[in-house]
Amino acid sequence: MKEQLKVGVIGLGNRGMSLMTNCILPQPGVTVTAVCDSYQDRADTAAKAVQEYGSALPFTTTDYHQVLARPEIDAVVITAAWEAHINMACEAMKAGKYVAMEVGGAYSLDDCWRLVRTHEETGSECMLLENCCYGRDELMVLNLVRQGLFGQVIHCQGGYRHDLREEVAYGRENRHYRFRNYLHRNCENYPTHELGPIANVLDINRGNRMLTLVSVASKAAGLHEYLLREKGADYDASQMNFTQGDVVTTIIKCAQGQTITLTLDTTLPRPYSRGFHVQGTKGMFMEDNNSIFIDGQDNKDDFNWKARWNNAEAYREQYDHPVWKAYEAEGIRGGHDGMDWLVLSAYFKAAKTGAPVPIDVYDAAAWMSISCLSEESVASGGQPRSIPDFTNGQWMTRQPWEPGV
Repeated sequence: MKEQLKVGVIGLGNRGMSLMTNCILPQPGVTVTAVCDSYQDRADTAAKAVQEYGSALPFTTTDYHQVLARPEIDAVVITAAWEAHINMACEAMKAGKYVAMEVGGAYSLDDCWRLVRTHEETGSECMLLENCCYGRDELMVLNLVRQGLFGQVIHCQGGYRHDLREEVAYGRENRHYRFRNYLHRNCENYPTHELGPIANVLDINRGNRMLTLVSVASKAAGLHEYLLREKGADYDASQMNFTQGDVVTTIIKCAQGQTITLTLDTTLPRPYSRGFHVQGTKGMFMEDNNSIFIDGQDNKDDFNWKARWNNAEAYREQYDHPVWKAYEAEGIRGGHDGMDWLVLSAYFKAAKTGAPVPIDVYDAAAWMSISCLSEESVASGGQPRSIPDFTNGQWMTRQPWEPGV
């Protein structure tokens, strides 16, 4: 076991800086010894932040290959643009590093297979940093499912429902990759926030797997209207034809018969929601009203059309996941209500001990593949697409998911 882990951080925009300052630098037994961004000013700002935290000035570069070439670096956290994640992760695994890769969708099945094969050929670990798998509600629902309160799970829903109009519209000024993606792609471009927790509930890659999907996209109008209002008709992007549909709906069928519905909804006005919804033969959970419904309990005295919802908080004390019970006792830290700290803690624990990571390349490939497959399905008018078995049959024997914290 390594008592002190030397880490390089690649990609230091808003997300990378937030993770580094809130969840990497404060981790016990972790030292940031290298920082990298393609923009020199971001790399310099990150280096200064490391020094201000009390560590030595890290190696600073705009070329990530230089980070991977440094033999003293044990682990690499990749928080660069979506398009770069898999390339960087594969090169980092080849360099013998423990790798953590921020979320996003894949651009081709070839990339997904390359991620898997690089891991298998090198033996290096790569963890997808899907923080929503560590959300308090998501883990409580996983606990409820495993204790049988919902019976057999039949259907799950989730979404990335987040008003990102400002972020996308100002993407060139803020050097954010979403602008070019929304301009050129039309797909479920950010599937893992909603799909990760659902995959854990349904034992995807661990006794179950996703078989096929169909995707359809609405017209793209939200960004155009937003740009006209905020920047005017003379601004060049106000006249651009953004390809990304305002709402993309994807339906997935699983080997054990369950269905999953995913919704991408990021260019229309709305409040934030991941729309987490788990429905079984004995009950269900619905995030949007923070409620649980148990058959024979919440409909006991009423006609079905008058059946009532029960606030999910009533189940918290008994069914809160053990990870969160311990976390709350220790003190919740980091961003996104504490999820960021937990996912990185799980990664660093694996890296220090040499253990397999909790969210591995097989999970990453399966979840990220939804983007390129949905892109194909949308382009073909909603035709079905087969989802590969990236485990090559091992999904039948792999053990159920555990957080690893």
